Amino acid sequence: MSFIFSALSFGEFFRSIETVPAILFVIGIVLLIAEIFVPGFGFSGGTGTALIIIGIIMTANNFLEAFILILILLAIVTLFLILVLRSAKNGRLSKKLVLRSAATREEGFSTSDDNSSLIGLEGVAATMLRPAGTGDFDGIRLDVVSEGEFIEPGAKIKIAFAQGRRIIVKPIK
Repeated sequence: MSFIFSALSFGEFFRSIETVPAILFVIGIVLLIAEIFVPGFGFSGGTGTALIIIGIIMTANNFLEAFILILILLAIVTLFLILVLRSAKNGRLSKKLVLRSAATREEGFSTSDDNSSLIGLEGVAATMLRPAGTGDFDGIRLDVVSEGEFIEPGAKIKIAFAQGRRIIVKPIK
């Protein structure tokens, strides 16, 4: 049991650290900080974590001491991550990261055309609708979809429903 407490002696650990592990540890911390500010695939964060763990293993006197120090490091990183995520959700960080306004249709913004005015318009199938194809409505050609049935070219059709760019037609019998 006294071995565990001696392994947790941070002062002794940092006094015994050599140059190469110290450089690896510092470069690892710099890469972890860079991961926060530089967008990417996590390469710098993963490399930084690996360098810190290698630095700990090179400095530790035995496997148990290295294992305990890595667990302490993981606990500190987890605590830091929880604090950052909480701040990103509710704190000052959320005010900078989260967009609070929205571009609504009422303000004149739209992601697709409003084709609801076309409902009820009659025309002819310019191509075979199986179920998708082209319809001709008084000289205006539109991409249309039938309700699942095949419609021959030249058949009379009527727009039954329009939502965004999807225009659904029915044959006129």
